Amino acid sequence: MEYQPNTNRYSQMQYRRCGNSGIQLPAISLGLWHNFGHLDEFENSRAILQTAFDSGITHFDLANNYGPPPGSAEKVFGKILQEDFDGYRDEMIISTKAGYTMWDGPYGDWGSKKYLVASLDQSLKRMELDYVDIFYHHRPDPNTPLEETMAALDLIVKQGKALYVGLSNYPAAEADKAIQILKQLGTPCLIHQPKYSMFVRWAEEELLDVLEKEKVGCIPFSPLAQGLLTNKYLDGIPSDSRAAKAHGYLQQTDVTESRLQQIKELNEIAIQRNQSLAQMALAWLLKDPRVSSVLVGASKPEQLADSLLCLKNIVFSQEELNRIEKIIE
Repeated sequence: MEYQPNTNRYSQMQYRRCGNSGIQLPAISLGLWHNFGHLDEFENSRAILQTAFDSGITHFDLANNYGPPPGSAEKVFGKILQEDFDGYRDEMIISTKAGYTMWDGPYGDWGSKKYLVASLDQSLKRMELDYVDIFYHHRPDPNTPLEETMAALDLIVKQGKALYVGLSNYPAAEADKAIQILKQLGTPCLIHQPKYSMFVRWAEEELLDVLEKEKVGCIPFSPLAQGLLTNKYLDGIPSDSRAAKAHGYLQQTDVTESRLQQIKELNEIAIQRNQSLAQMALAWLLKDPRVSSVLVGASKPEQLADSLLCLKNIVFSQEELNRIEKIIE
């Protein structure tokens, strides 16, 4: 059966201005880091994307190396785009990135102009797109001059291959420098994508202040701390969880007794707010007006629908915030 998007999709989502730009992003955006590769169930990936679009999610975030295998998330996304979303491209913000290892040899990694331009050309082919809306440098490169990396982002916009550019994983001082260089080149930085959650808070040290001062948007990734901020770990480590799999980003050593205790105490506050722990963790990020959108992943459509319920309550009392701080300390 041919997919017909929900006609009420835009009334279901809150949209936020992204930095000093004409772009508004949905409060919740969909990240395709996991669950969209060739090893994943295609029909499930398709159902997640349809659920997202039906719910007013317009922003879909990819990177060259998302899969597994690397590149396959862009291919799967491109196929679903052609089959289900033909005619809706202009209602979407599609982003991709380059900065991690993508192919062999010295030109398939980090931040050279050679790598970034070639990588985006490959990404566009995989997704069958003429351009992306946002192209990010995925991580800082200690060995390439920042001027070269930013000149590559500027070139890509001037070539018409991306409309906006962003940074990801850049610490505050380096982000500030990059933002200044982009400004001088005439291609302002639209957005920064840091790892940020109740449990990972380095962005609060200086980065958020830099982004606010420079009017650059912020879109946290891993807002649920790889699943720790969900009900999954309330009774310890389940056998099917990321922490139980040795090859995952979340190790069993991350799930300490004290961490599990924090999760349980935070969950009690969530229950009092009529939210799941995951919904509260997303709402906690969205309470900050400097956060333009929060990137969530989903392994099935129901999980995404559940995350979206966080938007029903993103207001916290001072007492709740104080209690949360005390637990997280």
